[in-house]
Amino acid sequence: MADLKVTLVKGISRRKPNQIKTVKALGLTKRNSSVVVEDNDMIKGMINTVSHLVKVEEVTK
Repeated sequence: MADLKVTLVKGISRRKPNQIKTVKALGLTKRNSSVVVEDNDMIKGMINTVSHLVKVEEVTK
């Protein structure tokens, strides 16, 4: 199973509270910060919630 590299490309100021909490739950703190997460349904749902704020790339192990 491949992992996903999630990068925050837009800031989270002036966003809905659930979007801010989702970005922080993914482990992203500042613009252009990246994190590699496991590809599962829960993470895909989180990415779908903030898809307009992040860039997603597939990373093979």
